[in-house]
Amino acid sequence: MATADQVKALIKSHASGDDERFYAVALQLAATEARSGHATYAQDLKALIDAGRGQPRAATPTPVAAPRGELASLLTAAYPDERLADLSLAAPLRSELQRVLHEQRQQDRLRSRGFAPARRLLLVGPPGTGKTMTARALAGELSLPLFAVRLDGLITKFMGETAAKLRLIFDAMVATTGIYLFDEVDALAGTRAAPNDVGEIKRVLNSFLQFLEDDDSDSVLIATSNLPEALDRALFRRFDTRLEYCLPDVRIGNKVIRNRLAALDLADIDWRKIGAAAKGLSHSEITIAAEGAAKAIILADRRTMDTETLLDALQTRHRDDTHE
Repeated sequence: MATADQVKALIKSHASGDDERFYAVALQLAATEARSGHATYAQDLKALIDAGRGQPRAATPTPVAAPRGELASLLTAAYPDERLADLSLAAPLRSELQRVLHEQRQQDRLRSRGFAPARRLLLVGPPGTGKTMTARALAGELSLPLFAVRLDGLITKFMGETAAKLRLIFDAMVATTGIYLFDEVDALAGTRAAPNDVGEIKRVLNSFLQFLEDDDSDSVLIATSNLPEALDRALFRRFDTRLEYCLPDVRIGNKVIRNRLAALDLADIDWRKIGAAAKGLSHSEITIAAEGAAKAIILADRRTMDTETLLDALQTRHRDDTHE
C-alpha cells in the first residue's frame, strides 16, 4: 500500500511537471507492492507506467534457459526492468541512446533499405557514471535479456582457451538475441603497443577484433571501459557508436538526489550547497550518499530531508573516495 509520503511525492511531481520524479516514485510504489506479495497489482502498475511514458513495453520476454555447460562460466543472465528515464544523464548522451533505441525498434525498416541498426556500443568514462546501468536500461527498453560476460571465466592462463571461449560467446549471440555486456573490456582489448605485452595476449586481442568484425547477429554488444586511452586503437573502428560518460554537473547531480529521495519531503533543501558538495562525485557515489542520508532520516522517525544530513553524507563519500 502506498505510504502518505509516496502519495504526496506523486502529487507534487505531477503538479510541477517533473515526469522523471513522478515515474521514479511510481516505480518505487510498484516495487513495494511486489515485495508485499501483490504481484498482479505490481504488474498492473508497471504496465500503466510504461503506457504513460509514451513507449509501451513489449511483452515481458520469456526467460531463455540459463547458460549451460561451458557458457555457464562465461555468461550471467538477467532480465532488467530499468528504463532510460531512470537514468540521470546529460542531454546529448540521452539523445544518442534514444537514437540507438529508435534504430533498434525500427531495424526491419532499416534492413529493408540495406542498412543495419547501431548494435555495437562502446561506453567510456570514469567508474560509477552509469555505463553498466545504461546496458540494463537498454535491455529493459528493448525487452531483451542482459548477458554479462564474466571476464574471470573468460581469461585463463592458457590464452588459446580464451580465444575458444570468445568464440562460444559470439556463437551464443547468434543463437540467443540479447544485450551482451563486456564490462571493463580493457582486460581483453589493451593496446598491442604495450611494452610488457606478450605475443599470446596479442593473439587474443586479434581474435576479439576478428569476432567483432565478423559478427552479424541481431544481438546488441556493449563494451565499457574506464580507461579508453589504454584500449587498442583498432577496437574503436569495430563499434558503431562511442558514448562518452563523465562526472555529473550540478544539475545532473541534484537530479540524481531528487530521484533517489523522491519519497521524502525535500522542501527544506538548499540545492546550491548540495550541488557544490556533490561536485566531483560520480552518479553512483551520489546515490550512495543520498541513500545513507535517507536511512538516517527514516530511522530518526522523520519525513523531511534536511540540508545538513545530506551534506554530511556527501562529505563522507568524498572522504571515503580520498582514502581509496
